[in-house]
Order: sequence, then C-alpha cells, then structure tokens
Amino acid sequence: MVKQEKKRILTGIRPTGSLHLGHYVGALENWIKLQNEYECFFLIANYQVADYVDRLDIINESILEIATDWLSIGLDPKTSHFTVESLVPEHAELAMWLSWFVQLGRLQRNPTLKNEIDALGNKPPSLAFFNYPVLQVANILMPKAHLVPVGEDQLPHIEMAREIARKINKLAGYDLFPVPKALVGRVPRLVGINGPDIKMSKSANNAIYLKDDEQTVKKKIMQMYTDPTRIHVTDPGKVEGNPVFIYHDAFNKNTDEIKDLKERYQNGKVGDVEVKMKLFNAINTFLLPIREKRNYYDQNKKLVKDALQEGSTHASKVAKQTMKELKSTLKLGY
Repeated sequence: MVKQEKKRILTGIRPTGSLHLGHYVGALENWIKLQNEYECFFLIANYQVADYVDRLDIINESILEIATDWLSIGLDPKTSHFTVESLVPEHAELAMWLSWFVQLGRLQRNPTLKNEIDALGNKPPSLAFFNYPVLQVANILMPKAHLVPVGEDQLPHIEMAREIARKINKLAGYDLFPVPKALVGRVPRLVGINGPDIKMSKSANNAIYLKDDEQTVKKKIMQMYTDPTRIHVTDPGKVEGNPVFIYHDAFNKNTDEIKDLKERYQNGKVGDVEVKMKLFNAINTFLLPIREKRNYYDQNKKLVKDALQEGSTHASKVAKQTMKELKSTLKLGY
C-alpha cells in the first residue's frame, strides 16, 4: 500500500455546460477552501451525461468550459488534479466489479436517480444511465477519498459509496477503502431565478452562470421572481422564501444592507427595483475577479488542456495502484 501524505477529496461535475452560482455555493466554495488541506481530485464525469448520445457535440466543449470555470474561481491544478473520467479507464473497470455488490432494488430506490429518470420524460433511460450511481461510487473509491464535497441532491450517492466501501472492507479483512463522508455547501440547494420551488439548473434555464457578463447578470436579476402577492411598492412583502433575498443572503457581504432591505420590504417601504439593483451590485462584484481570470484562460486554452492532461495522468497512476491492490486482495481477474 502507498502511504498518503494527506487525506483525499474526490468530487466532480458532469459536462453538460458552464457552471452557475448554485454550483458555487453548493459545492465549489468548499473545494476552494479545502484544496490546500486535502489532496484533491476534481473529476469531470463525461461518462455520466444522462442523454449522452444526444449531447456528443457539446460534451467535449463542456469539459473545457468546466475546467476554465475551475481555474477562474481559483482552483489550482498545481496542487490538485483536474481529471477527465474517460481518460482513466480504471473507473469503468472498478464500476463493473462494484456492480456485483449492488442489488437492482437498491438502485431503483435511489431518490436522486428516480428524480433524474423522471426528468427524462417519455425517453427511457439507457443501461449506462441507470448504472451511473455505481460509477460514481467507483469514482469516489478509486483515489480512496475520505471526503466528498457535493450538493445536497448527491447525498444518496455518497451513502451508497459508504455502504459499498464497508462491504469491500469486510471481504478484504482490513480497511482497503476509507468510508467517505459527504460535505454539503453553505447553501445546499440554491433556488432558480424563476421561483422559490425550482432548483437552479442548466436544464431549467433559470441560472446565473459564472461566465455571464455584467449586462446579462443585470438582465437576469431584474427579471427575478419575487413576492407575487405584492402589487404595490407600499404593500408589505414576504422575505422568507423570496429568491431575491435568498440570493442576498448568499452573495451580499453587507449584512447591514440586507437587514435594512428586509425591514423596509416587510413594511412596504422599498420597491423591487432597489432590492434587485443592490443584489446586482453584490453579485457583479463577486463575479468581477472570476470574469478577469476567465478572460485570461479563454485566451490561453493550452493551460486549460494541460491542467486536464496532467491531472488525468496523475489520477491514472493512482487508479492503477488501487486496482492492483483490489485485485490482489480479493483475488479478482485472471
């Protein structure tokens, strides 16, 4: 066994487009804070796109988009490993072995998987899609991750990873794999800009993206859903569950300003325009340094590609060692 100098993190994102504010407060913020404390494997899970066949033309583009977003928010490929899932074929091999430890009923009860199948509508899920939670477990166990920073909706997958790790360890007779823990961001599920009951997502077209320019951000914020029962500026408004105030709490660092806006809103002494303009100023200030870095990496795409290649090469070495130990311990293969 190879001794690890630091505990490890594995976490990742599927390449279905650019990243948004929900990704940031739900997970990315934790990645930035922890990248120097842990050895981090940041994975772009390009095997795990729900409608893979229909997205062949955008997956590779999305891989570069996500890696550029990562660099723009301050993730450092010199200390962490940016990994493309398909460049480490051991992920698929481990998923095949692990699938023998998961009953079909266990997958069918996975609430996240059930929700995503429902989102496909009348289109039946492929076999690969149905099995992707097992592939996620393989992703987590491959580098022997101790911690998995994720959004709240991914918690069922982490629980499955914990179950399988325990099963393998019992068979091995020692702790071959750490039993990973989940870490949810400070805003577990950021609502979309179009309503309090809808999660921010790319598919729902209700997101503010990390790469959005100033005018786009302003337009989206000024169109945000607020309190539908408030007809006039002088009407008392609801703060709780109001997306505009949810975003203020998440991104406006001026707590005195937030308190003042909430009090005046509840008393009918401030209009939506002022509340939204101050939210725009806060979010735009937050995004300014990200835009500047992104502009640099957009002009230096080789740096982005190099980060992906170097990180995947390192992850491949780790994966080969994990598979060697697993096969030797459990006498797998031939």
